[in-house]
Amino acid sequence: MGNNDFDHKLRVYSDITQLIASLDNPTPLVRINRLNTNKNFPLYIKLERYNPFGSVKDRVALSMLKGLEVGDKTVVEPSSGNTGIALASIANAWGIPVEIAVPEKVPDEKKVMLKLLGVKLTEADDALCPLFPTEGARGLVNALIKSPATKDKYVSPNQYENELNVQAHYRGTGPEIWRQTNGKITHFFAGYGTCGTITGVGRYLKEKNPAVKIIGVEPMYLNHKLPGMKRITGLAEEYIPKILDRSVIDDSVAVTDEDAYKVAIDLARKDGVMVGPTTGAILAAALKYARVGKGLAVVISPDDAFKYTSFYREFLNVEPETHSLKTVDLCGFVCPAPKVKAVEVIEAMDAGETVELILGDKDSLKSIIGELKVRGIKAAFKQTDDGNFALTFTK
Repeated sequence: MGNNDFDHKLRVYSDITQLIASLDNPTPLVRINRLNTNKNFPLYIKLERYNPFGSVKDRVALSMLKGLEVGDKTVVEPSSGNTGIALASIANAWGIPVEIAVPEKVPDEKKVMLKLLGVKLTEADDALCPLFPTEGARGLVNALIKSPATKDKYVSPNQYENELNVQAHYRGTGPEIWRQTNGKITHFFAGYGTCGTITGVGRYLKEKNPAVKIIGVEPMYLNHKLPGMKRITGLAEEYIPKILDRSVIDDSVAVTDEDAYKVAIDLARKDGVMVGPTTGAILAAALKYARVGKGLAVVISPDDAFKYTSFYREFLNVEPETHSLKTVDLCGFVCPAPKVKAVEVIEAMDAGETVELILGDKDSLKSIIGELKVRGIKAAFKQTDDGNFALTFTK
């Protein structure tokens, strides 16, 4: 085989960058079965961890480096980890020098990986996603590319303003999702970060079907522990990434760190899929829609859990939240009304919540057990002393 040959079917490549996702080699779409019980709103998670460097940023790094005139300069970029890892890996494969600036608070696992790649790593004492382009890691890089003493030595892809960030998703991620869902997608969920993913995928899906809902997910607070995510709400326009196209956004959902990590942990324990906390935040927003929604949803999963084991540790040491038993008395209703009421209760329940329904007749009992079985929920019942039925189940 020649130096530029590759075969996706045989999985034979002459360059590691050929493994980066494309229409002929898409990242997988996996259905969430146990965490989401609404059969009318199937949730699929697009696992970007299957890119060779472990994240959705592999696509962006490849696109930006291809369009960058490097010459004899050193590539430098601020990153919360994933873009830096991807840029460094590709730069190493192509023989390009690279330096990465990261916030001091990024997970140690990412810092180790960057050092493993041999890049010059600079740490800045700032938040995971800085507000101002002049602060923290972004400020360090801006100084290097603008200072008279260093501007001729460095060049930056500038992922926050580079349209190639958007194009990587418009030409790749979006078409992949459309093809993988056979055009049946109705909802797409992605986080706000550099905003390349939500803008690129959103534009493509809206062009294919304007009815597709694009939902952006952000941290609940400015000070958060969700690397790569940015809180957009309340920001002055000059601090919002220039590549964000608000016209494709239908809704924004804010998620707390606690909910993000809890959902990510639940996903690992119920569906066996290990993802990063940012995915947990995006999935938490999607699960809110899934309570009453209809359609077919795709959640972007930027990376996996392995880069965040130190972050997960504090959340794994917390006792899981327990829900007190909620009792709903439906004895005053005659079949089929209890089933209708029961469906309302089920759809309003949180994952892991337990409910006891009190029913006055066998027909209602059989009907609701049948509904629960369709949703994959196991139930137990007993007859009470007054002849009613107590039906207990956990979502």
